[in-house]
Amino acid sequence: MEIYLVGGALRDRLLGLPVVERDYVVVGATPQMMLERGFKQVGKDFPVFLHPQTSEEYALARTLRNPVSGSRFPEPHADPDVTLKEDLARRDLTINAIAESEAGEIFDPFQGRRDLQAKCLRHVSPAFSEDPVRILRVARFMAKYGDLGFQIAPETLSLMRQISASGSLETVAPERVWQELEKSLRLPNPNPFIETLRQCGALAALFPEIDCLWGVPQPPKWHPEIDTGLHTLMTLAMAARLSDDPLVRFAALTHDLGKGNTSVEILPSHHGHEGRGARIIRFLCERLRVPTHYRLLAERCATYHGHIHRLDDLRPGTVLKVLEGLDAFRQPENVARFLLVCEADYRGRGGFEARPYPQASRFNDLFHVATQIDKGELKRMKPGKAVGEAIRVLRLEAIKAAM
Repeated sequence: MEIYLVGGALRDRLLGLPVVERDYVVVGATPQMMLERGFKQVGKDFPVFLHPQTSEEYALARTLRNPVSGSRFPEPHADPDVTLKEDLARRDLTINAIAESEAGEIFDPFQGRRDLQAKCLRHVSPAFSEDPVRILRVARFMAKYGDLGFQIAPETLSLMRQISASGSLETVAPERVWQELEKSLRLPNPNPFIETLRQCGALAALFPEIDCLWGVPQPPKWHPEIDTGLHTLMTLAMAARLSDDPLVRFAALTHDLGKGNTSVEILPSHHGHEGRGARIIRFLCERLRVPTHYRLLAERCATYHGHIHRLDDLRPGTVLKVLEGLDAFRQPENVARFLLVCEADYRGRGGFEARPYPQASRFNDLFHVATQIDKGELKRMKPGKAVGEAIRVLRLEAIKAAM
């Protein structure tokens, strides 16, 4: 039985980056041998074990074989006879097909270190196309390593385009699509994930609601960048500057989806895009099984972001309506996230990047005064609808006084 360090830990260490978690491959072992050594089996589709002390993952060496379960794609097959090279050969990119023995010896049969030095994302073999999820992984690696100068090898990009055109992306489980998007949203610079998918044609298949934004014009007075797709990327980039919260970033990415189906007769105006956008977000989130807390924030940001831009023109009742729509009095954290998205939208425009956004602090002040109402007299009222209505009146009066 031989144990090798593989995957992201070795890749990042060779790049001089911090190592977050370690994964190992075990050659020449059976599940019984692992259990006898105290490992705990957790894998269902193929044998993966947790170390009894460190809880790090140890996977039995495996290769791919023709499917027997009705799947269109090859399935992993673990066996004590599978060699280290065979295990590495099934991996997606050469930079992920490197292993290190317990003695510190590096095994690199596919020149992964060379590609690390050249900052190149290159597929190991034509088998790359057998799992379309790999397109999403490459896009995420571009988000993770693009700032280091990494590029996709031309032949790999060509293969990704072929996969996108083949229709096989339609077979990817919605959960996997969301998983890769969420991982990318947690990275310092998530934009290359979207850009890479668009570059290879996968964005139209996986996120058509986002892809259709390119080529849609906006009023140049408010959007010097004109193109809605470009504005969406600029907003996402600004959101990433303002916050590392993936909920904020997802809401920023989806805040203008309603502009994708604006009637051509009214372009470049987008009257009513807020409500349309909220409905599109709901459909997108249902399709990809996006967690509810992501969906709710995104829907609320799509619906109300325009209100904050024109805060000085709002009536007190409208301000209260926005706060209630955000569920701000029960979930006050919604307000901070919402305002970050509004600021990212405003500053995510050509020439607007350094402009101040005082609307955020003013709206936050109005929210604060609405929470500081004196409820003393309400304590003598019987619980019921009348109490809620009385509280609303007090909040409205407080907002009026502050405006």
